[in-house]
Formats: sequence, structure tokens, C-alpha cells
Amino acid sequence: MSEKKKFLLRLDAELYDALEKWAADDLRSVNAEMEFLLKELARKAGRLKPLARAPEPNEESRKDGD
Repeated sequence: MSEKKKFLLRLDAELYDALEKWAADDLRSVNAEMEFLLKELARKAGRLKPLARAPEPNEESRKDGD
């Protein structure tokens, strides 16, 4: 895993409260939720590599001619 950068971030209290509730819904910490959301947005914007696609079930057997 790559090294994590640390930096100070100031947020509006209302935004932090919304992120805290969202993180709890997703069973994540606020930090992990923010990282998840930022990565998703960066991927959608084409600024971060897409995640590697997992093979579909039975995809290997289709390649063999089944």
C-alpha cells in the first residue's frame, strides 16, 4: 500500500456532521469516508486510474470455449 499523506483540513461544522453521519451509515471512519468519496470523484473525473475489474463468474470458462 502506498504511503498516506497527512494534512490539516478545516471543514464547516455542518459539512462535517453530514460526513460523520454518512460514514456511520457506511460503517467507516470520517477519514475513510472522505478518502473513499474523493477517490470515486477523482476516478469519475478521469484523474485517477479506474479500479481493476473483477472477472465475472464463469468468465474463465467462456474463454476456453465453454
